[in-house]
Amino acid sequence: MSGGGTGGHIFPALSIANEVRRRYPDANILFVGAEGRMEMEKVPAAGYKIIGLPVSGFDRKHLLRNIKVVARLLKSMTMARGILKDFKPDIAIGVGGYASGPMLKEAQKRGIPTLLQEQNSYAGVTNKLLAAKADCICVAYEGMERFFPQDKIVLTGNPVRRNLLDCGATPEQARQAMGVDPNKKTILIIGGSLGARTINNAIIDGLQRIGEMHGVQVIWQTGKIYDQQCSEALNASGVKNVVQMAFISNMDMAYRAADLVVSRAGASSISELQLLGKASILVPSPNVAEDHQTKNALALVKHDAAIMVTDADASSQLVETMLATVADDAQTAALGENVSHMALRDAAERIVDEVEKIIQRRKA
Repeated sequence: MSGGGTGGHIFPALSIANEVRRRYPDANILFVGAEGRMEMEKVPAAGYKIIGLPVSGFDRKHLLRNIKVVARLLKSMTMARGILKDFKPDIAIGVGGYASGPMLKEAQKRGIPTLLQEQNSYAGVTNKLLAAKADCICVAYEGMERFFPQDKIVLTGNPVRRNLLDCGATPEQARQAMGVDPNKKTILIIGGSLGARTINNAIIDGLQRIGEMHGVQVIWQTGKIYDQQCSEALNASGVKNVVQMAFISNMDMAYRAADLVVSRAGASSISELQLLGKASILVPSPNVAEDHQTKNALALVKHDAAIMVTDADASSQLVETMLATVADDAQTAALGENVSHMALRDAAERIVDEVEKIIQRRKA
């Protein structure tokens, strides 16, 4: 298993690995990630071994810095050859992110079958480069033949964390578990695994307005980077109907507690919203390749399955939009119902079905 960089790559990879292990308890699974990225922490915490490559992304603004990037890439390709020689995998699975490039390229050179998992509606550069020699490409959106050979595409959906789907708590119980009033309408604000500056700043600017809404409360995940800034702003505001935290470990309870979710439009977040049937306001990050989060969000908006507020408009529109939406029971119910119709279920199981087919074909 190779890839990572953000939770959007890591959580699907772990879901696939967990399904492999469920079917084959003795399976030998090795992750390969990028040094210094969050997979180096999250993967061992989930019980899997991981090796880090020194690979990093190209710097499009400072071209001279790419001399070091190329040197790291060449070193990573050498390391990838050594890993494949030692580990001797039956298949290499790439989920996108820096490390999957050299790892799967070297696997393809050696005739090792490869499967790609593309989470977004607009394909990432790494997966586009690997597609021609991949055995199978598992996608979450229709129309991906724009990027990949049509005969290799399988529509599976994005795997999500199993515990999110297995939560048995009522909304009232979940709110108690999150430390908020069990009887108030609840907005969950999440900026992705690394936080979101624009969303956080919009909430900081709107704290007094939120504080005026006595029948509404907010669970606000800020990300570790912005934790101190947001905590200090909340304390200074005196607002009591907002609970702020750097990171939410029990996301199953947080989702169950929420009447409305405010989120970036990463592929994994959208898949979670679909599978859980959650009304949402999406604020796509502009700092991603090919503006793919806007494309992800629009895929929901055109089915009346989410509301989109652009990053540029968030400071002026986000707080008022979320307060108006959560107050409208009919609208939140319709958004939740429409987004649930878009869900592709059992994605990890479908992907591992394809893994089995590839390995069986090779053995035959």
